[in-house]
Amino acid sequence: MIDWPALDDAYGPARAIPGLLERAVDRDREAIGLLWGRLCHQGTIAPASIAALPRLAEIAKAEGHGDWALDLAAAIAGSLLQPHGADEEVARCAPALAELRTTAAARLGPGPDPETYLGRLRAVLAFDGLPLWFETLDDLTDSFISVACPHCDAPVTIAIGDHGRYSCVRDWNLGDVHRVPLRPAAPQELTGTGRMLHELALRDGRQQLAQGLTHLFGRAECPECGSVFGIADEYEAASAPTPWDFARSHIKDAL
Repeated sequence: MIDWPALDDAYGPARAIPGLLERAVDRDREAIGLLWGRLCHQGTIAPASIAALPRLAEIAKAEGHGDWALDLAAAIAGSLLQPHGADEEVARCAPALAELRTTAAARLGPGPDPETYLGRLRAVLAFDGLPLWFETLDDLTDSFISVACPHCDAPVTIAIGDHGRYSCVRDWNLGDVHRVPLRPAAPQELTGTGRMLHELALRDGRQQLAQGLTHLFGRAECPECGSVFGIADEYEAASAPTPWDFARSHIKDAL
């Protein structure tokens, strides 16, 4: 039994949360909006956010495609690296996070529209404890990321999309100059997160996304010094939050 008044949400004691959860089961839009505001207010979370994960997992499992509970739970899980003062509660919620991961993965496939599919794929990343990719993964049709060359420290812009797949120097007056084609990874070369995402996208017939992932997890040449580096590796090194050691270890044990 959760002592909700003893926990805080974004606005103070969380005594309203259980009632809002029950109202939201029937897709009460007002209740869903209030839950988002209290449990993931502008991307920030509180102890009550984590305590709500088991109930959200139950609701998400029972509901159909596009359910609000899975989206809210993914937003909470994607924010778990923020200070929230509830590490022990995260550990207790490891089974719920594993269940949510299973639910999100089960709702992938060839059926969902591209936006819904991407949301489910991002949810899988959130429940896997990969908040950087949860926040930044898109459909790779119009993507730009910035990394520093690990050899000369020059700022390099990486483009992946319909406009091209290249590394370049971005000049505010001239645009993208000194373009060099990216070097996509062969599917059999992919490992870890890149391999998992690529296999899911390929399985589900998302060819453009799968091809974009081979570039994102491939290599780029620095236009300044000519050195070659792993794109995702450098992006993670520069952008990833502090490792989620405590919580992630418990979640991986439960998966």
